[in-house]
Amino acid sequence: QVQLVESGGGLVQAGGSLRLSCVVSGSIWIINAMGWYRQAPGRQRELVATITSGGSTNNADSVKGRFTISRDNAKNTAYLQMNSLKPEDTAVYYCNAQVYRMGSLERNEYWGQGTQVTVSS
Repeated sequence: QVQLVESGGGLVQAGGSLRLSCVVSGSIWIINAMGWYRQAPGRQRELVATITSGGSTNNADSVKGRFTISRDNAKNTAYLQMNSLKPEDTAVYYCNAQVYRMGSLERNEYWGQGTQVTVSS
């Protein structure tokens, strides 16, 4: 199986910073795109940022200039550096990965369990 484990969430004041990490483990052959999504109470899950295996990134307009996604392919890990945090960034943040498992030519999508980020005003 494949597991994604996020860490790094917490409570921070507006204007502060947090760094989220997402480690992918298990029977992995190739990890293609990875991404961060978030879901605030009463709202649908939304894209925050994505990164390809080659390092190309895409950010939501709401976080451009403040959040940076990166990855370390050797560690099967993605990061989300969040600066200048705002109360509206409060949400559960989920990691997503497109993974080819060992011995399979089928690409599957996996999600982490989520990590809470709370920004106080």
